[in-house]
Amino acid sequence: MSSGPSDVKPIDERAVPVPEAAFVPRAMRIAGAWAWRIVAIVLALIPIGWVVAQASIVVIPLLVGALLAALLRPLYVRLLNWRWPKALALLTTLLVLIAAVGALLTLVVTQLAGGLDLDMERLTVQYQRAMEWLRNSPLHVTEQQLTQVFENATSWLQQNVSSILSQALSAGSTAVSFLTGCLVTLFALIFYLLDGRRIWLFIVSLFPRPARAAIDGAAQRSWVSVGSYVRVQVVVALIDALGIAVGALLLHVPFAIPIGIIVFLAAFVPFIGAIVSGSLAVLVALLYNDPINALLMLVVVVAVMQIEAHVLQPLIMGNAVKVHPLAVLVSVSAGSIFGGIAGAVFAVPIVAGLNVAINYIASEQWRGLPDPTRYPEAQPDEPEEPAVLGAARAVRERFAHFGDDNASADEPHGATASDAAEPATEAHPHMTHSDVSGDVDSEKKEA
Repeated sequence: MSSGPSDVKPIDERAVPVPEAAFVPRAMRIAGAWAWRIVAIVLALIPIGWVVAQASIVVIPLLVGALLAALLRPLYVRLLNWRWPKALALLTTLLVLIAAVGALLTLVVTQLAGGLDLDMERLTVQYQRAMEWLRNSPLHVTEQQLTQVFENATSWLQQNVSSILSQALSAGSTAVSFLTGCLVTLFALIFYLLDGRRIWLFIVSLFPRPARAAIDGAAQRSWVSVGSYVRVQVVVALIDALGIAVGALLLHVPFAIPIGIIVFLAAFVPFIGAIVSGSLAVLVALLYNDPINALLMLVVVVAVMQIEAHVLQPLIMGNAVKVHPLAVLVSVSAGSIFGGIAGAVFAVPIVAGLNVAINYIASEQWRGLPDPTRYPEAQPDEPEEPAVLGAARAVRERFAHFGDDNASADEPHGATASDAAEPATEAHPHMTHSDVSGDVDSEKKEA
């Protein structure tokens, strides 16, 4: 007999177990998964940051050597392509670096030594003019208020004289640390140029074999991005320095050339460095000339900063490292908070390198590529484009594609200096001609 509808027993919903995850909304579960992973990453970075901070006397010179190697490698490779011996090419590259640094220091010392004599009578007159200008300004600053500020500063110095003396006594150890860092940087630069590829392949060999192709490809592209950043930043710093120095010369501000050199060196910290060093020119104009001259100097500094922010950074720097100017500013600010001056200097190249590396790994272009550690002799010796020519070409092509509405928003307009450094092998983009020849030789040996 067939059972009727009355024979079917009703299901007791209370007897069916319901998973606890069903009571949590899907959006909350996704947010929780993201949250604990972010917390895990931050907790993993804390001890790494502590170790780097404790070993900063070694880590910072190694990073400086890496930036210098990225800057000087095109010259070294070009000399090798001209059939120069490795030792002679390395010596010439180092001499160019030493000559450039020596020329800057010589200009600063000679300019300061020739005009550092202070005219106290003139400074007194300038102080009185500044006080009169402050009294008549909308701020209405009085001399009594400035006197109170000076008295507070004097009392603070008296209370902290012991700590100041202890820091002064430790200046000798600081000088020794600085010289040690310079030597470490020099030796690191030499070995980066000579055996950089072998050193990196040794580091890659420490990772699991399936991940080596991804790590090596990401690192090569990061290195190209960092090299483009350093060379283009030299151009940006030079433009900032020339703009402020020429403005100071036209306004008859003393020490215009030393101020320009200081601006050039400080401009390697994007945005912030040129602003801080430019304020020095305004201060010198206020002390040696008058408030109107200082105001004009301030206008020059602001104009140079606007050119950097709206022309140089978007057209040159953004095209070279593919990092938005806002990301550059946030990176510099975060780096200065956590790492001081060194953090501000290295923040942008680290972010630029990580950006390129993460995009490459996420694209999975490395799948199917061979283990790079099988080719220890592989080292790309292709010449790279000079920074000035690459920057000019980037600006020209950016304006050429300015009205192209069919271009993708994710695709950069025009080629950059990094494109010139990309290997041209179709089957394996990260391998050079020497890689392919090494692969053929290894197959012959196996046969």
